[in-house]
Amino acid sequence: MSLRMANIPDPSLSLPPVGHQSAVEVANVGKVYGVRPVLRGISFSVPTGVSLALLGPNGAGKTTLLRALATLTTFTTGTASILGLDLRADAAQIRHIIGYVGHQPHLYDELTASENLLFFARMYGLPDGPRRTTELLERVGLRLKTSDRVRTLSRGQVQRLALARGILHDPAVLLLDEPDTGLDEDAAALLQTIINERQQRGQTTLFTTHQLDRALSLSTQSVVLVNGRLVYAGPAADLTPAEVRALYATSKRRTP
Repeated sequence: MSLRMANIPDPSLSLPPVGHQSAVEVANVGKVYGVRPVLRGISFSVPTGVSLALLGPNGAGKTTLLRALATLTTFTTGTASILGLDLRADAAQIRHIIGYVGHQPHLYDELTASENLLFFARMYGLPDGPRRTTELLERVGLRLKTSDRVRTLSRGQVQRLALARGILHDPAVLLLDEPDTGLDEDAAALLQTIINERQQRGQTTLFTTHQLDRALSLSTQSVVLVNGRLVYAGPAADLTPAEVRALYATSKRRTP
């Protein structure tokens, strides 16, 4: 399996100053594939230390938005920043301060679980890579799979390892695209603990899931997209799962 090396950070780059009030700023962003608009003029801000649930039905644009914030693709129009760094001009620096777990695990199938984390630790320039690797494999329940090649792991185990990769460098902003897919109850509880602990430390997490009860319980803020449009941005506590589903249904009836 090949990885996009452009998305591995250069450890020689300096980190940006911390302390920005906004972890993520999105201003009138749009994304068009061919002639098909996927995101349509979306704007919102995410304060630091917030857990934000990015919600929407299939095809709403959630994955595209997260991939753009992870510097894996670019917006067609508009601007965005992470901790004050411009997504276009400062992409290399942004890769230092974000973690991303998407639909693809971005792991090397022929390397073991331990070798994968050690590789990424070197790419991030972590001085305590071996200790951090051992600690995370234990935490995500893969201690007994340390020497197993990724291609031999189950889907749920691969997802656990991908999560460990995503938080390996303790990123200031963590982007999770349906991270609970394939996870059993214990692993889903671990994910919840990780998100809660990050919020307590003042770190920011944006995540998507189709489990609305879980999404609203895990988040302090929520953003709802339908057909590439922003239909809600505000406190998660102000929404119920039924109200989210109503937003989906109402917006779907709109003319594209």
